[in-house]
Amino acid sequence: MRVEIIGAGLAGCEAANYLASRGVQVVLYDIKPESFTPAHSDKNFCELVCSNSLKGKDPYSNACGLLKEEMRTLGSLTMDAALNTAVPAGGALAVDREKFASFVTEKIKNNNYISVVCKEVEKVPEDWCIVATGPLTTDKLSSGISNICGGQLHFYDASAPIISRESIDFNHAFFGDRYGKGGDDYVNCPLTKEEYQVFVTELLGAGKAVLHDFEKHEIFEGCMPVEVMAARGFDSLRFANFKPVGLKDKDGNRFYAVLQLRKENADGTAYNLVGCQTNLKWGEQKRVFSLIPALKNAEFFRYGVMHRNTFINSPACLNADFSLKTNPKVFFAGQITGVEGYVESAASGLLAAVHIYEKLNGRAPKIPDNTTVLGALSAHISGPTENFQPMNANFGILKPAEKLIKDKKQRYAYLAARALESVRAYKGNL
Repeated sequence: MRVEIIGAGLAGCEAANYLASRGVQVVLYDIKPESFTPAHSDKNFCELVCSNSLKGKDPYSNACGLLKEEMRTLGSLTMDAALNTAVPAGGALAVDREKFASFVTEKIKNNNYISVVCKEVEKVPEDWCIVATGPLTTDKLSSGISNICGGQLHFYDASAPIISRESIDFNHAFFGDRYGKGGDDYVNCPLTKEEYQVFVTELLGAGKAVLHDFEKHEIFEGCMPVEVMAARGFDSLRFANFKPVGLKDKDGNRFYAVLQLRKENADGTAYNLVGCQTNLKWGEQKRVFSLIPALKNAEFFRYGVMHRNTFINSPACLNADFSLKTNPKVFFAGQITGVEGYVESAASGLLAAVHIYEKLNGRAPKIPDNTTVLGALSAHISGPTENFQPMNANFGILKPAEKLIKDKKQRYAYLAARALESVRAYKGNL
């Protein structure tokens, strides 16, 4: 048995590992390290571009945390890598990007059932394969995919700046997570009302790298540039990225607005500006973010950038097992299918591999039901919809509870317990 996988990102590596661990010969194609997309620079696979956070950890209160636990049940490489490269991030699972990519790359390259080929694939194969080329698929392959899938959709997302820890002014910052959780995992940079007003005014007037109409129409809500969020209303950041709720310094002081910084690596030498994805010119980023008192001397290791993401109209061309309606041997996985987020992308790769393995062994694919996040995402990419858009893991896409549970925490806990029971049963039937 032999399967070709195009793309060694989160979805592709997840799929390759699952199949290889079951004795399937895998040929994994990627343009690295000979070439890079505009958003990538690390020679290793599974480079995390926008953030080093994989979102919430708790499966009983966070849908992405629940998805992680579902993936662990099925033997996820991504979850194994995250466990081994995690950095402190309170209630979130964050990783050291370089160590994470290195961990996955070593696992892939040291697997005797996986052959890695550095090559740009220009057309979609017709035999057993998984296309997991991500939102920055090369132009030639994009053209072929467009012909097969009847056109493509796109949106834009962005990454946040990363700064040096040594350059943070701790006379104007303090450690701590919301409501005293998470110890010293975050650095908090408070602003007074006047400081916040100056920051927002300068942010709104700052020069942008590229001016496009997409600022109003084609921004993904889950990765919105901070300047676009600020343009929605002068106080919009105070209810989102700069929310001060639950944050107090050691003297018990509360603040008008707070920017949080999260560790970028295990050593804590670099921090990223949480929620500050941006498309400002690099010089403007330094000028505007330096208006925050704690960042007045900030040294930038990396500036924020914006790039276009591409995804297919999956409901029109994919089955719930992520295979093409026109060719059941060809599967798609990752953000190109319209699942949005690191964990969601890896999950789709895992699902595609599960289903292709069943087919290779003469069995009909078994789709997890929509009491699980895995099943709900499968339904999202294949269910009929008039305006298909990328979807993150959230409790709203799960099948509702069979009984009325008014308390949100109790309802989420019930949905999570039900999902984990269901995914364990699903694994037993594979």
